[in-house]
Amino acid sequence: MKKSFFLVLLSALALAGCSAKEDSTTKSSSTPTQSSTTNATDTSSEAAEIQKLREQYKDAMTNENANFPQLSTEVAEDEAEVKIITTQGDIRLKLFPKYAPLAVENFLTHAKEGYYDGVIFHRVINDFMIQTGDPKGNGTGGESIWKGKNKSIDSGNGFKNEYSPYLYNLRGALAMANAGKDTNGSQFFINQSKKDLSKQLPTDTFPAKIIEAYKNGGNPSLDGGYTVFGQVIEGMDVVDKIAATETGDKDKPKTDIKIEKIEIIKE
Repeated sequence: MKKSFFLVLLSALALAGCSAKEDSTTKSSSTPTQSSTTNATDTSSEAAEIQKLREQYKDAMTNENANFPQLSTEVAEDEAEVKIITTQGDIRLKLFPKYAPLAVENFLTHAKEGYYDGVIFHRVINDFMIQTGDPKGNGTGGESIWKGKNKSIDSGNGFKNEYSPYLYNLRGALAMANAGKDTNGSQFFINQSKKDLSKQLPTDTFPAKIIEAYKNGGNPSLDGGYTVFGQVIEGMDVVDKIAATETGDKDKPKTDIKIEKIEIIKE
């Protein structure tokens, strides 16, 4: 990964207000995406967000006691906990409302309302990620809880990305899939790669603890482009089992693998 994670974040914010259109057919096959041809704009205060990120990044890089919540399997007081019950087994995760409040609220509300019940894993790429959350089951569907209700959060194309120098696409990280910047709806993926890419990460721009964590796998190339909002704390064997399933056209499993239910353990 040649670009600094922080520079990616700043670039993403600097592009706010510009129209972005991208057909999913032009995206790399190694990108978790939901199909769309819609535009996404951001009219928020870029300056304030950039300053906040600068302060957080400085802390993440220089503070030995900086908290990277994905590195612990304990569920902290300010974290939520859920269990995704699938036809292949259970996956237990903790969520990070402190760093990704919109994504967590969206996920928990959908889970409570049964939105994800019966939804299949429609896109699976072994040694990369497993993706689900689309009620249509083909990558073209799914909405946020705010669509048509709150334009200040969801423009109709989705809600905004949430960036944090404390969260990364490590192995087991839960993240929102999107069709471009600020187009988050309901689809999400779990990073599954086991490849050690730590040596590719520049030590002057990635926190040492995160570089060490990437030795266990993950997808650092996705950092800065997708909202990470949770981490698997039990059931990575189930994630690996789903990832290893036989797939056909568009990386869809030949035999349906479903979410039976998402159980809220702690909010």
